[in-house]
Amino acid sequence: MHNYRELKVWNKAVDLATEVYSLTKLFPSDERFGLISQMQRSCVSISSNIAEGAGRGTPSQFAHFLTIAYGSCFELATQLTIATNLNYVEQENFQIIDNKITEAQKMIYRLKETIDSKV
Repeated sequence: MHNYRELKVWNKAVDLATEVYSLTKLFPSDERFGLISQMQRSCVSISSNIAEGAGRGTPSQFAHFLTIAYGSCFELATQLTIATNLNYVEQENFQIIDNKITEAQKMIYRLKETIDSKV
């Protein structure tokens, strides 16, 4: 259906995941199976679901996977907030990552609206 590698939103999501992985390297090792794992899975889910949806056969299937990616953004934002409250993330880094999550959410939402208008 779409070449996902050409989608700006997919590229932004991959960059976001890379940043989250770098950020979580600084977390305490006892969070390896807690917030580190959760945040890494959430951020990878965003770009992965965009790619999987782009590879599906119909616009409605693509829209479904965009909905999952959108939800993963909210999941990641929640986990980032918890990590910040636990002082694992400095406020400045929180703001940078949170802004990137919000940007991804907006892009996913707009792409889904575009896809839905074609169904």
